[in-house]
Amino acid sequence: MSNAVAHAETHGHAVPHHPALQHHFSTMEQQKEASTLGMWTFLLTEVLFFGGLFFAYLLYRVWYFDAFAEASRTLDMTLGAFNTAVLIGSSLTMALAVRAAQTNQRKATVNWIILTMILGAVFLGVKVVEYADKFEHHHVPGASYIWAAEHAPAAGEAAAVPATGAADHGAAGDHAAPPRDDLQRLTQIFFSLYFTMTGLHALHMIIGMGLLGTIAWMASKGKFDEKYYTPVEMAGLYWHFVDLVWIYLFPLLYLVERHN
Repeated sequence: MSNAVAHAETHGHAVPHHPALQHHFSTMEQQKEASTLGMWTFLLTEVLFFGGLFFAYLLYRVWYFDAFAEASRTLDMTLGAFNTAVLIGSSLTMALAVRAAQTNQRKATVNWIILTMILGAVFLGVKVVEYADKFEHHHVPGASYIWAAEHAPAAGEAAAVPATGAADHGAAGDHAAPPRDDLQRLTQIFFSLYFTMTGLHALHMIIGMGLLGTIAWMASKGKFDEKYYTPVEMAGLYWHFVDLVWIYLFPLLYLVERHN
């Protein structure tokens, strides 16, 4: 407890504090540090969550590289690159929203957050278009999944069977399954991971947009100023993390053997 606070309490004076300061914190700095620690701890759990999916993807990609390359070529790289640019732009607008909150620019804070949400909506709209294309071409894993003949390798080409899959196919080179049958099975692994990873990423974006909408409403009501902008900053950290996940997803899913 500072001497000034102790003096004020001794003489029965109320100690002035920021209206946003919660009763269980001594100072705004302490409150912000606690919030920051909590957010980074949460993001660490998210890293572990997505890390398991990334590891599974990389493992299957090593085992079934040819099948993953074939499946990856069906993704629209132009749309994927466009979405990457959109999310990078949204990270910039989110950073500008945090800066506006730090300098007590209420209108600018709201506007930058709304622009961030618009860019997020554009990203999700593009994903809807991509998902619709996969449903149209029966590239959704399950009973209706079809690996189109035009995607299958020519007759006589080696099937995409890893050495580790010998138990399913006999000894290496022995009684290998026909190329199309092999790709029918193995490309489903790619699309299962594709829909799981991009779907969870999209879910995180939807949650983030709901969070940003709440923050924008609070900003419009004058809840933030140069001394209290922690919610805007924490929302920004979450949004940057979601953007970073996509920066990894794009090359892993869309750029497998694109030079071939």
